[in-house]
Amino acid sequence: MDMRRQHRDGRLDGQTQLLLAVNGLFVMATALSGTYFGIYIWKASNDYFKLGWFTLITHLCMGLTFWIAGNSAKEGNKMILLRLGIAISAVFYALVLLLKGSAVHYIGLLGVVQGVATGLFWLAYNVVYFEATEPDNRDKFNGWSGTIGSLIGIVVPWTSGWLISRIGGERGYRAIFIASACVFVAAILTSFFVRNRRTSGNYHWRWPYRLLRGRDSVWPSVMGALASQGIRESVFGVIIGVLIYVQTGSEMKLGNFMLLTSAVGFASFLCTGKWLKPRWRTRGMLVGAIALIAVILPMFAGFSYATLLAFGLGAALFFPLYILPMTAVVFDLIGKDEESVQRRVEYVVARELALNVGRIVGMAVFMGVIYVSKTPLAMKWLLLAVGSSPLMSWLFMRKVLAAGVRGRRVDVKPKGVV
Repeated sequence: MDMRRQHRDGRLDGQTQLLLAVNGLFVMATALSGTYFGIYIWKASNDYFKLGWFTLITHLCMGLTFWIAGNSAKEGNKMILLRLGIAISAVFYALVLLLKGSAVHYIGLLGVVQGVATGLFWLAYNVVYFEATEPDNRDKFNGWSGTIGSLIGIVVPWTSGWLISRIGGERGYRAIFIASACVFVAAILTSFFVRNRRTSGNYHWRWPYRLLRGRDSVWPSVMGALASQGIRESVFGVIIGVLIYVQTGSEMKLGNFMLLTSAVGFASFLCTGKWLKPRWRTRGMLVGAIALIAVILPMFAGFSYATLLAFGLGAALFFPLYILPMTAVVFDLIGKDEESVQRRVEYVVARELALNVGRIVGMAVFMGVIYVSKTPLAMKWLLLAVGSSPLMSWLFMRKVLAAGVRGRRVDVKPKGVV
């Protein structure tokens, strides 16, 4: 069955709009509490290492969930997996509420729950995303997705920070955790309007390994690029918010930081999604990658709210140039021909496994560095080293980007696979 529809005007139909709504609600629920969960653990432990363990366990379980649940996504109902992922995310915050201040002593359990929940949701979401979009509207969908995420980032974390500051302490955190659980329920209800498209064939468990061994395939390079992307994601996702809190001692300041950077990200995603054409992806991604490295340099003048804000604003401005070409090209490759479309679940699993390998490597490096030294200088060099990984992504992807998925025959099927 040909899953690729012909919306040559690049419009987004009802199903893609519903998918944007589900994604927006999931992102909103995560932004309500996820931005501050690291602060919650930090305040209870004053220990970067505990945050590192939580994140490392989350990524390990996420990768394992992707691989195991891929069978159900291929041979079962992926919308059930998506709803289960959202429901377990709600359970995660219910556990935090139940454990209260002792949550810091159950980092392992919380990491497992978070990893399983996130893995189930993003596996199902990315397969449905591929099925609901096509090359002609994928850039627009990604642009809208980023725009919605930035709008949420403008309003929601600031609101959470205000609530925590206004209500105070443990009660403030309980309020945002409860609000997150309610929004997750709304996401589940919305997901019932998204169609489940059936897949055919059996799940190929060793597909990621076969992709890596493909001599004439672009996928070893693509997976290298994705792993490089994951290195930056894991470390910066943990450390920046905590650094702002350490410097300011205020959740409200973190909320202000998120408001300002998300406002810039909103405008940037909107413009990039609208004007970045496929033929400009190579140069756009290179400019984005170099800029993401350059914006780290102000922090060498010292960790202060001003230098962290300068980094955040610069990263928000240039991140869409880097990430949109990456995302669009990878999913264009999955839809290159009918054979690859039939293996879309396996390709999504391979994509997510590569990202999680990078996230695990990045977090392992982070934990290794802070085990040896927690000085500001060591932290700065760590951020610069890890933050340079977008350039590695571009180096891996440059030939694929330059050729264009539709410009030449791309071998996406490992030999010996039916």
